[in-house]
Amino acid sequence: MPTIKEIQEQLAQVSDLQDPLFQALKQDERSGVQKLLLKRQKEIQAELDEDLRLEFMLRYEKELYSQGFQVLAGIDEVGRGPLAGPVVAAAVILPPDCKIKGLNDSKKIPKKRHHEIYQAVLDQALAVGLGIMDNQTIDRVNIYEATKLAMVEAVAQLKIKPDCLLIDAMKLDLPFPQQSIIKGDANSLSIAAASIVAKVTRDKMMTDFDQVYPGYDFAQNAGYGTKLHLEGLEKYGVTPIHRRSFEPVKSMISP
Repeated sequence: MPTIKEIQEQLAQVSDLQDPLFQALKQDERSGVQKLLLKRQKEIQAELDEDLRLEFMLRYEKELYSQGFQVLAGIDEVGRGPLAGPVVAAAVILPPDCKIKGLNDSKKIPKKRHHEIYQAVLDQALAVGLGIMDNQTIDRVNIYEATKLAMVEAVAQLKIKPDCLLIDAMKLDLPFPQQSIIKGDANSLSIAAASIVAKVTRDKMMTDFDQVYPGYDFAQNAGYGTKLHLEGLEKYGVTPIHRRSFEPVKSMISP
């Protein structure tokens, strides 16, 4: 009779829920074996579910490939709502049928996994471009226009020229076919990849700003108007990275 350790090693090699090993092990009365059996079945089911989710998030890409497009760039931004810091956009070109486990709308990815999935995107992407518009640009042209400028810059930074853009709920003044997708970061893997790249990039920038301008909790709030941020504004005033066209900053600097 094989030991529990040997059975654990056998189960690790199984990836099909219909594998005969499962039926055979059901006859083993040892509780340790039954726990291993159940655990491995749950793991395989989770892997199957994740593969189905990723397949669903590739439906827009597959449709575009079927139309003859070959190089698709997903585009998304982070940082429209904060009171401080830039808006950051990313453009990402993934290989066809690329599936990155755990990749989703960056808001749905646990923070502890951000860097892991960000690195997986960088490792597998064919090209990545970034566009960053600072708070002064945001104040000058408004956040919507600054977001578009950041996205256009992100596309310009790509080392490979795309032949179609997938964009999260936006149309850009660019000479490429485009597909605007509502909640694109939750519905397109290419846009989700851009979402996590933009998120991690901007979070790192705000963490660095926290060292330059302590007292606003930028490392934790990324410039959003949290209680600690608002308390910092009251105590220390407006910094050079605050958006002067956003309330309550606007009122604080008005005569």
